[in-house]
Amino acid sequence: MRVSTDDGRIYLPKSVRKEFGEEFELIDRGDRLVLVPVPDDPLEALREEARKSDKTADELKEGALDEALEEAGQ
Repeated sequence: MRVSTDDGRIYLPKSVRKEFGEEFELIDRGDRLVLVPVPDDPLEALREEARKSDKTADELKEGALDEALEEAGQ
């Protein structure tokens, strides 16, 4: 399956767009690129994920900070 063209565009199959949406954030991880779906309502998606967690807001914040620092190589 070819998903790119000579002009550098990337085309995602309809099945992928249907499952994950039309908008993605492209993240450079150095050795790879990662496509992260952007929810229609990012704030509501964040609230939904927080509802699923048994951690406090402070624990979630600390975990996010630790993960960001790890990804930054610190």
